[in-house]
Amino acid sequence: MITRKDVEHVALLGRLELSEEEIEVYTKQLGRILDYASVLNELDTENVPPMAHVLPLQNVFRQDAVGRHLDPEAVLSHAPDREDRFFRVPRLV
Repeated sequence: MITRKDVEHVALLGRLELSEEEIEVYTKQLGRILDYASVLNELDTENVPPMAHVLPLQNVFRQDAVGRHLDPEAVLSHAPDREDRFFRVPRLV
């Protein structure tokens, strides 16, 4: 069961300013959501294998092969600022 204090704590973590009315509404709504989610505990999952995704997805990787590269001088010729063979960018820190 979710309490008013739980909602206030989550709002604090999320840096949310909630009115008294919003706290009451969210307490009721979140309580109903958690009650509904608890229905899943009643399901028989004995023969269901753990999974990371509901669909049988598989990563497709391309062959790693050396390809054609751009000429560094041609690329750097378009740079607004450069130093030797490097792009010069503004300092961020």
